[in-house]
Formats: sequence, C-alpha cells, structure tokens
Amino acid sequence: MDSIRIRGGKPLYGKIEISGAKNAALPLMVASLLTDETVTLGNLPHVADISTLINLLCQHGTTAVLNGESGANGSSNGRAISLTAREITSTEAPYDIVRKMRAGALVLGPLLARVGKAKVSLPGGCAIGTRPMNLHVDGLEAMGARIEIVGGYIVAEAPNGLKGAEIRFDTVSVGATEDLLMAATLAEGVTVLDNAAREPEITDLIHLLRGMGAKIEGDGTERLVITGQPRLHGTEHRVMPDRVETGTYAMAAAIAGGRVELTNTRADLLDSVIDVMEEAGITVERTEDGMIVSRDPSQPLLGVDVMTQPYPGYPTDMQAQFMALMTVSNGASMITETIFENRFMHVPELARLGANITVHGHSALVRGVRELVGAPVMATDLRASVSLVLAGLAASGETVINRVYHLDRGYERLEEKLASCGADIERVQGE
Repeated sequence: MDSIRIRGGKPLYGKIEISGAKNAALPLMVASLLTDETVTLGNLPHVADISTLINLLCQHGTTAVLNGESGANGSSNGRAISLTAREITSTEAPYDIVRKMRAGALVLGPLLARVGKAKVSLPGGCAIGTRPMNLHVDGLEAMGARIEIVGGYIVAEAPNGLKGAEIRFDTVSVGATEDLLMAATLAEGVTVLDNAAREPEITDLIHLLRGMGAKIEGDGTERLVITGQPRLHGTEHRVMPDRVETGTYAMAAAIAGGRVELTNTRADLLDSVIDVMEEAGITVERTEDGMIVSRDPSQPLLGVDVMTQPYPGYPTDMQAQFMALMTVSNGASMITETIFENRFMHVPELARLGANITVHGHSALVRGVRELVGAPVMATDLRASVSLVLAGLAASGETVINRVYHLDRGYERLEEKLASCGADIERVQGE
C-alpha cells in the first residue's frame, strides 16, 4: 500500500493548474444515462472515483471512450470522455462498485426515469457519518415510484413512468437534489424541488442538462422548477474547476508560506473560504484565471472561528484543511461541523504531529502551537488525508502518511503539483 513522505519546512513558490471538479464530474457522468445519444465531458479529472464510476456506467451498458490523456505540460485540460448509453442492459448497481463511493447511488433516479426500474446498493464512500438515502427515496416515491429496501439494496419500480411532484427536502442535500433533478427531466409534468442545495456543482449539472434539452428554472436558488421532456439528447460540456482542490492548494500556500498562483479555476467559487483566509492574515489576489495566494513565512497566522454550512456557507469539504492551518496559528480557533457528525477523525492524527485540539461534540477547539513535528500518520477519509499532507508541509522533520488510497479518490497528481512549487514530497510505492 502506497504512502506519502514529506520533509516539511519549505515555503512554496510557483504555479499550480487546478483540475476539473470530481464532485461535479460524477453527477455529469451519471446524467449520460438519461439519453441514448453521446454526452462528451471535457476537463475531466484523473482520479480513482472517476474510474470507479466509469466501471459502474459500463455495467449498465454505457460505452466510454477516453480521449486526450493530458494536455500541455501534463495538464488535465485535454482529457475528455464520451459516454453513450444507447441501451440500458442492466438496471442493477452492485454493492462491490457502489460501496467505493457515494456518487454511485446517483444512478437511481436516472435509471428509474429512463427505463422504469432500478436496483441500487446502499452507498459507501468516506466513513464521515451517515448520509442516508431517505430523501432520495421519499422524493422518488412522491413522483410515483414504488420502492423497498431488500438485502441492502434499494429496489425501485415506476412501470407507468415518473410524474411531476412538489417536493420539499427536510434538510439540504446535494446528492438528493442531484438525483431528483436528473429524474425530473424525464418525468411527466412539472417537478418543484424546494430547499434544494445550491452548490456550484449543481449549477454545473443544470447547465449540462439544459444542453441535453432539459427545461429547468431556478439556477443557484433553493427552488428548482423542472418541466419534464419526452427525451433528452447528447451534448458536449466542460467540467467546472474543482473548488475544493483550489482551496486545498490555497491552504498549502498559507500553511507553508510563500506565493502560489492557482490557474484554470475561479475565485468566486470560494468566497467563504477566501474570507476566512484573509481574516487569518493570508493575502489572496483574485485573477482572471484563478487566484494568487501568499504569506510571508515570518508573519504569524491568526486564529479564526469557522462553522461549516451548506453553500454559500463555508464548505464541509474544506473543514479538515482549515483545521490543519489553524494548528500553527497564533491564537485559538473554534471549528464547528454542522454537515457530517464523524468528520473530526483527522484530529488524533494531527495530534500525533503535535497539534493541540480538543473536541467538544460537533466543535473542535484548536490552540495554535509554535511548531508541528513530523511523525507517521494514517489517513481516514479523503479530506482528512489531505489535511495531513498540509500539516506535513509545515512540520519539522519527516511525516509519512499511510493509506493514501483515500487521497487518490479525489486529488490528481498531488505530489507532483506540490513538488513543482518546492515541496519536499514523494510517493513511496507499497509492496
């Protein structure tokens, strides 16, 4: 099993190109099940979750063609995938595939909408708390589906097709919003989704679906109105930049010090993150192609409180990275997690590096220390794993991060991108 070795204490200087967003690409790929024509996606990230989803889509009868393994200088701009689900040959999404990532469960709505039945394993992914499927199930039942849970599978039928309905989510859910949004595009009549998630990845999905002929109103709001169409067609679409990867490398520049330009991205996707970084004493300059993040290593970081919230609030996927940053701040920070209940599993590993963190229920009090010291640590989930990388960049001595397969689910060429800016980081191949 591979590990990552970091010798910290080196400031970062250079330029990092941001890949396409994994969290946007996955539902965009699933949307290809809604048509028998070809959907082509550009700016596709090369991460493990993409490969897993390709396997799942092919299991349903999709043909997938990857083009342009890389662009200039090893960038991801040239990578594209063409997906054609001419015929759905299987409506089962098996446990062995879906358990590897949450997004696999998103095939439920599209399969029901297109062929009237689906058998989808209850999902897996990172062990960061329960992410129940009840919102998906309740919404599809309101649209006329008959659903039962049998042997760890959601077994659903809609022999007369899905019908438009007014659905209000009890809680904001990105996955349920994406699933029901896709299903509604082929449902008969009008579907209204109230208290819908507003994440930019959902807006990206809406843009793709419109390109396929869907009728959707309410981009970026909590009320989406979808008028179902008899069929959708193929289209071409470019995956939006990864705002979490952008924020992660911004935090890397902040914790290590130096000056890093982030390109092929959009600063407006990270307003809430930029606000707290600037409050902590980090300089962020917005550019046409992204942002420049800088901090004089001799200047102290200031402790800032953060509470995760649905978009446009501070993203839960940036909580672990900010916690790593606050471990070396001059002061204290209270970090409150409101989205997932088990998302502090990186705390014991950060403590192994010398961090001073006390967890009280859904909040963690981080008291900044003068220095972190390298040690062997173990990744527990995707964002926790990258928080350990960030801490390792600031720690004196050597940090070895084990179980980095979590990292590979969501970050493309992370060691290479950081090394290009001067980090002493390398992947150690496992036996």
